[in-house]
Amino acid sequence: MWFALLLLIVLIPLAAVILDSHLGRALAARLERRVAPGDEALERRISLLEAEVERVGRQLRQLEDESEFLHRLLANRPSSAGKLPVDERDG
Repeated sequence: MWFALLLLIVLIPLAAVILDSHLGRALAARLERRVAPGDEALERRISLLEAEVERVGRQLRQLEDESEFLHRLLANRPSSAGKLPVDERDG
């Protein structure tokens, strides 16, 4: 009797920790994504949407990188950026 109670006392916090971890969240997401068997059109639509979200995410990261690069270029440009270079050959 005491052993069962002690086991229950130990397993409840352990289950809470596991379910709140990345593994528990991944399992919950997998269970939520489970589609009724035979609904292949919905599965295909979901996979296309997931692929599109990944593509948009990649493009967003690329735009962020390009924006950072341009900001660094503008911040580090020399003070004579508005002047045209002098050609010493014209004399």
